[in-house]
Amino acid sequence: MNGALAPYAANWQSSKGRRHSEAPPNYRTEYQRDRDRIVHSAAFRRLEYKTQVFVNHEGDMFRTRLTHSVEVAQIARSISRILNLNEDLVEAIALAHDLGHTPFGHAGQDALNRCMADYGGFEHNLQSLRVVDELEERYAEFSGLNLTYESREGILKHCSPGRASELGELGQRFINKQQPSLEAQLANVADEIAYNNHDMDDGMRAGLITLEQLCEMPPFAEQYELVIGQYKALSERRAIHEVVRRMINCQVTDLIDTSRANIESASPENIDQVRHQPQPLIGFSDDMQRYNLELKRFLRTELYQHYRVRRMSTKADRIIRSLFEIFVDDPRLLPPDYNRKVSQMEKCEGETGRARVVADYIAGMTDRYAIGEFERLFNPSQLT
Repeated sequence: MNGALAPYAANWQSSKGRRHSEAPPNYRTEYQRDRDRIVHSAAFRRLEYKTQVFVNHEGDMFRTRLTHSVEVAQIARSISRILNLNEDLVEAIALAHDLGHTPFGHAGQDALNRCMADYGGFEHNLQSLRVVDELEERYAEFSGLNLTYESREGILKHCSPGRASELGELGQRFINKQQPSLEAQLANVADEIAYNNHDMDDGMRAGLITLEQLCEMPPFAEQYELVIGQYKALSERRAIHEVVRRMINCQVTDLIDTSRANIESASPENIDQVRHQPQPLIGFSDDMQRYNLELKRFLRTELYQHYRVRRMSTKADRIIRSLFEIFVDDPRLLPPDYNRKVSQMEKCEGETGRARVVADYIAGMTDRYAIGEFERLFNPSQLT
């Protein structure tokens, strides 16, 4: 961890603590302990086989949720050091932020949310919190990972006021319209930098979007002209890598400069004053924010709605929906430990409890495990 924390940074010694009391660690900070627990969790390992946009078997070179989380952590930690924020906390949040994601990326989440429409819905940020609070089973004295309040606060990026009221102190900031720590704000924006630029890179690698299309956006075109002007013999593939690298650098630089100015203007003296700001202090300039919105619109139209991606999304929807329906209809088809959980949850919450356990099971699947379960249950030639 960087030595001199800013007075408004999160300090583990003044943490709001854990849900279950524990003796402090001997040779680590509390946030280092959080990060280490996340890295050793089963949910974190499964991210290796959960994809961003492309289904896992589409190719080995596309990013997964695991590589994405590592990239978010790298960006966030680098910025954190410059702003004198808590590197260990921002890294823990970055590594945990996607733990609740379903198989098949955005399509899987949308499909599971539709399945859960009558049972409270499904949202991956809430599911990530559920993973670290309840679903991981590694420790003798508690369920979940028992992370600090500050790590849990950063994982829960979005929450409706209705759901927030069920979360106690953690949900109060959504009800009171307060801000999370600067470390949580930073992890959120680093996530945006990473997935926008890396989805763009993967989209070009897959041949779904072209260089010519990207050059219609002035900031990208400007960097591309600089690259080919400086390196005239560079191959297109290496030129694209160089442009993406420079675009990330431009965004990071803009984020640092704008955030510094915002912090200086607000002059928070501690983390509580950060939380009571009317707006987040970590953010882009207006010009960079406009470019990011333009890039998001481009990716939504040209990549996420591309017919090949839509075909994968349709397959994902069918797999998720079929698994959900058959397990809710007959929980005895679930593995024994999940079948037992259904029995326990039904006593408290009835059919909603049954559906939530099924959603937990499906959300925890990797892409290829979900495909395998579908084959085992619906392909007559698969007898086991």
